[in-house]
Amino acid sequence: MMLTKEIEAAIDDSVLCWLATSSANNMPNVSPKEIFCYFEDDTIIVANIASPQTVKNIRANKNVCISFIDILKQKGFQLKGAAEIIEKSATDFSKMEKMLLHLTEGKFPFATITKITITSSKPIIAPKYLLYPNTTEEQQIESAKKSYGL
Repeated sequence: MMLTKEIEAAIDDSVLCWLATSSANNMPNVSPKEIFCYFEDDTIIVANIASPQTVKNIRANKNVCISFIDILKQKGFQLKGAAEIIEKSATDFSKMEKMLLHLTEGKFPFATITKITITSSKPIIAPKYLLYPNTTEEQQIESAKKSYGL
């Protein structure tokens, strides 16, 4: 599945994402990730920083779900796909590493990268947009700022 410009923009606007994995015993794990970006047309990459359970789970079960939202707009996406752990010895590692190092500003070391090939997507939107269809993003942002004391 190709990542749309809308999905790419949502990724750019998100500070965190949540990566859901499952162990070989089907035990779920959700972990926040701070360093992530889109890569090529159908892929998300995530720096594995203090992520031992995520890495272990992906090695046992490649099926993952990654979600991200703009907390002020309260809109984002849930993406599902197949993940793999990319080691430093892999051909594409340095290209991916360069993109992620730009985001970390060199502050967070990582030895592996999670590469997720996206197979499906669906939007995430706050219930307010559904319950009050005339809600604009600007109104939602102002409401969220008030809620967060910004």
